[in-house]
Amino acid sequence: MGRILHFGLGNFACAHLLDYTADAGQWDVVGVSLRSPETRNKLAKQGFDYTLGVQGIGPKKITVLRNILVAPEDPQAVLDGVNSADIISATVTEKGYHLDANGQLDFSDPAIAQDLKTQTPSTLISYLAFGLSMRATPVTILPCDNRIANGQALKRAVKQFARAAHLTLDWSLFTFPNAMVDRITPATTDALRNALNDPMAVPTEPFREWVIEDDFAGQRPDWPDVQFVRDVAPHELRKLRMLNGAHSLLAYNGIARGHEFVHQAIADPVLHDRVLTLMNEAIKTLPIGANDPSGAYASALVKRFENPELRHALRQIAMDGSQKTPYRFIETIRDLLAMGEPADALVHGLKSWINFCIEETREGRILDDPKAHQIAHAVQSNDPVFELLKLVNAVDLLPLMQE
Repeated sequence: MGRILHFGLGNFACAHLLDYTADAGQWDVVGVSLRSPETRNKLAKQGFDYTLGVQGIGPKKITVLRNILVAPEDPQAVLDGVNSADIISATVTEKGYHLDANGQLDFSDPAIAQDLKTQTPSTLISYLAFGLSMRATPVTILPCDNRIANGQALKRAVKQFARAAHLTLDWSLFTFPNAMVDRITPATTDALRNALNDPMAVPTEPFREWVIEDDFAGQRPDWPDVQFVRDVAPHELRKLRMLNGAHSLLAYNGIARGHEFVHQAIADPVLHDRVLTLMNEAIKTLPIGANDPSGAYASALVKRFENPELRHALRQIAMDGSQKTPYRFIETIRDLLAMGEPADALVHGLKSWINFCIEETREGRILDDPKAHQIAHAVQSNDPVFELLKLVNAVDLLPLMQE
């Protein structure tokens, strides 16, 4: 039996990687919490098993999770896990990569700076750097987060940290395949917990997708329905620019228009049309084979958004906007401008993020964002729009914000 060490055991990992691994058989998972013991303590009471509530299908018991290591309690146990796992995977969200607006490791990030100063790991990046420096056997490091070329982004960050920490790693032993993941997984509600009689139940939609670059250093599970491909980029761009871009547009616009959930926002005729426009704009930037002139992918996305059973909160999507806007709006806008094509909906999406930051800050609410303090400072400046664009490395788009 093989073992996966997984950093970031939130709802998405429980509904995606662990679900696939349960279907594959012959493998198990040990989770890593980088902060709190809360999830470990709750799941330990039920033997680390939990129920996946698949909308329209029913409950599914997931029994492949063996343990959850809490990094602050026992850093060495996590390092030992990095040294012994057959696959190391991660869903730590965009902010867990600690990258700056140019996609490089942000050495000014307090957590990264502290890890370098103390030579003690606390982040995914430093745990990988320190753990892999002790490893003498091959291993695959598989990120499952919404970042363009996520495998290469993670490898670059670990390399940069290792260099700064004066660590020696045998890079010939490690692969970092890029991957695209997709499954809408909202926060759990008390209603679902009660219905499934499981305090750790996880809700999700029936749809799931996983496309992985076929670049494994060793064995891998026989994951059903996973696409192993030479190049993930077409799949990745389509999902990030269409699904995630539309999600962010709905979140910032929907909150401003008084909506709470995705299905409410997509039912708003103004937002429905705006989402379709954004998707049509994004399609023009996709490589051949991913641009789907029939519009079938866009239609399928709208149907998923319309699902009232998921109750996907707009504020859940709106969090970490400083990390998401570059690949959900900004890069697509630049590609369209270079093609001489309009980007009206995408520009509106970027404006809506700026307006969201301004409104939330002025209402006295601290954003759920790793750059919350910088955002607040930008909003309080003489030119909030310029400063917010500067924060996401998009000052070149300032003229569009003023139209």
